[in-house]
Amino acid sequence: MRETNRRWARWRIAATTLTFVFLVGLSAGATQRDDQEQQHSEGTVIRFIREPDAAPEFAAKGMDGGTVSLAAARGKVVLLNFWATWCGPCRMEVPDLVELQKKYPERLQVIGLVVDDEDQDAVRAFAKRYAINYPIAMATSEMRIRFGGVPALPTTFVIDAQGRVVQKHIGLRDPVLYETEIRSLLGLPIDARVETFEDTGEVFLAHANRASELPGVDLSGLTAEKKNAALRRMNEETCTCGCKYTLAQCRIYDSACHISRERTAKIVAETAAGAAPSPAPKERATPAQAAPPAALPQ
Repeated sequence: MRETNRRWARWRIAATTLTFVFLVGLSAGATQRDDQEQQHSEGTVIRFIREPDAAPEFAAKGMDGGTVSLAAARGKVVLLNFWATWCGPCRMEVPDLVELQKKYPERLQVIGLVVDDEDQDAVRAFAKRYAINYPIAMATSEMRIRFGGVPALPTTFVIDAQGRVVQKHIGLRDPVLYETEIRSLLGLPIDARVETFEDTGEVFLAHANRASELPGVDLSGLTAEKKNAALRRMNEETCTCGCKYTLAQCRIYDSACHISRERTAKIVAETAAGAAPSPAPKERATPAQAAPPAALPQ
């Protein structure tokens, strides 16, 4: 059963990662044009959370036999990178992380947390091949949950020298962005403007209750009062897809989830009509209870 659950989790993350990469590919041209226009008109902009939360502490056994922890990196900027050897974008990103660690050895700490890849010998071989110069450890399910879930790979949390999570990046990113963020947090000169934003669940899902909009949820037809009522229900009701998150959190974590999409649409319709709330549906079988799809990554 444990192997079935592990393969299911790996399949879900791999599928989400591939979907993310596909969508990025579709929008790459438009995004590049938008970024170029923004840079020409406003210059480069980086964004940090206005009131950042402390990063969850953890301690894990590293590939070298030592202990990997955030506490050991306190006082440094940290790039906490969730990745896997079977993840194509992750493999592309590793050389950039290696170079950043080389460039800022005393003030930056990159940490790699391996997701759903239990072959430690393969991970060690990969680390040797790519000359990884930063600590690597295996990410437990508890660690991933404490960081709000890892919907796709790679996922990187940017942590300041005070141990606070100030940004989260999902997918392959330009190393120039990472370096600009690092330099800003270190107080070094940058050619960019820094903006701040409120975390409404994009970084930590616990803050989904702050969101006034949710992915794939059309609230435009509701009055302000009804919109707040609908959002309140979405933050109180648990999604039945097996994720254990609220409906609001599930929409942020996995916008492709048809169960949370259909249920939130029903809540919006009921709220708009002033109808009595329908009872929450029963929870569906979780991956631990249901058989995984036939085709899973090996």
